[in-house]
Amino acid sequence: MTDKIDDLDARILNFLQNDARIPLVDLADKVASSRSAVWRRIQKLEEAGVIKKHTVLLDAKKAGLGVLVFAQVKMQAHSRDSLPNFIEKVRNFPEVIECHTLMGDIDFILKVRVESVEAYEEFFWNQLSQIEGVREINSSIALTAVKDTTILNVHAAG
Repeated sequence: MTDKIDDLDARILNFLQNDARIPLVDLADKVASSRSAVWRRIQKLEEAGVIKKHTVLLDAKKAGLGVLVFAQVKMQAHSRDSLPNFIEKVRNFPEVIECHTLMGDIDFILKVRVESVEAYEEFFWNQLSQIEGVREINSSIALTAVKDTTILNVHAAG
């Protein structure tokens, strides 16, 4: 997006994050703009990739995936092949819902959703720890989600 996010874009994005199914007429009223202007802005934000996709958020527990694990992974070496190989393997594991490369002592942090501790243990031993180049995995099971949101606090560019 060549233009920066302005106040109207920010208001539109903040409303859409809370309810992507809001009717255009209601959204236009809430952001104090015309339907056509809001529709054009949404199209522009989608084309620029600011809006990546429209989706449905599930309740993980009700969907049968009540165990959340954060796995910190250290690699043996940072060779030309080991990191891309790890990334490719992890992208194909449906249990891994997020994977981030980190600076510091840990190379990757994974957010893993499974049905049970036993399911994570199976995933750990049979898949994650079997990836070539993995030296160490430290796993932490989340007990309570104090804050769990997908909403970004969007502001107009200053």
